[in-house]
Amino acid sequence: MAQASPSPLVVTTGEPAGIGPELVVMLAASHALDWVAVGDPGMLRARAATIGVDVEVVELTPGEVPPAPRLGRLPVWPVALAVPSQPGVLAPANADYVLATLDLAVAACLDGRASAMVTAPLHKGVIRDAGHLNFTGHTEYLRDLCGADEVVMMLATDSALHGRVRGVETPLRVALATTHLALSEVAAAITPERLERVLRILDAELRRWFGLTAPRIAVCGLNPHAGEGGHLGREEIEIIEPVLARLIAEGFILDGPLPADTLFTPRHLDGVDAVLAMYHDQGLPVLKYSGFGRGANITLGLPLARTSVDHGTALDLAGRGRADPGSLAVALALASDMAVRGRLD
Repeated sequence: MAQASPSPLVVTTGEPAGIGPELVVMLAASHALDWVAVGDPGMLRARAATIGVDVEVVELTPGEVPPAPRLGRLPVWPVALAVPSQPGVLAPANADYVLATLDLAVAACLDGRASAMVTAPLHKGVIRDAGHLNFTGHTEYLRDLCGADEVVMMLATDSALHGRVRGVETPLRVALATTHLALSEVAAAITPERLERVLRILDAELRRWFGLTAPRIAVCGLNPHAGEGGHLGREEIEIIEPVLARLIAEGFILDGPLPADTLFTPRHLDGVDAVLAMYHDQGLPVLKYSGFGRGANITLGLPLARTSVDHGTALDLAGRGRADPGSLAVALALASDMAVRGRLD
């Protein structure tokens, strides 16, 4: 972890029926962190007991400064469950509870009571089942809550957290031009305006949060073989190439559009600071294969630092004590680094 920030990290505990709560208590038991969790204290105590983790849950007033970090102590800003939670069993009645934890964390970051926010996984389906029909995920919800015009989802492996790492492992950062869309809707969503906004945010945020003075971004094509000269689609010729040409003329360092099936190889990634994939399952399977459980999700374009885990709620593992807190640890380390860099900037 980087040096402590004046304000703690704030960690939302996610879907109460999933593994998020136990990941939080596991890390509290094994790490002394400058953080505060947001969730139901009784639920966290119960989950710790269920999985056999010894942790002291300390209830604070929301916004109260937590005590000095100590191994085995978990400070909590309380938000009450609507109904009792059972590991592995979704309850739509608790959907508003999950959203309330996000609301509190964002407010704390915006008013300076927290230095950055980290989110444990939530379950999109149960939130929609509860009546929030337009809910598509953390990224879009935080965008709207913060009043941001556009945000970009980016995942990074742990070796990419502090800039390029040579001779150890190819660091990988993958950002998305579109996020949670049906595949049938992706092509229409990739407009020149959207692509330019995403690339501008990606370039600026790589500088802001990662300290890269001249980030190099490799851009995937949309179609197989990047359209193969128009024979497999014309989006590369009519949309992607003109946008890249305009931004390159401004001084951006961009490569592409490149075929995704060969871009994600060590030779092509050498010297690349981030890859922009056109859609969710074009880029993220490669990153998760490369470093699943050792990566973090970052939302770029917010007025705050936000990271998350690289996995879902894993309902089948909830309450068994077998979940791996590795990704949450990486997300916390990254959020801490981002908080420090944000203060230095």
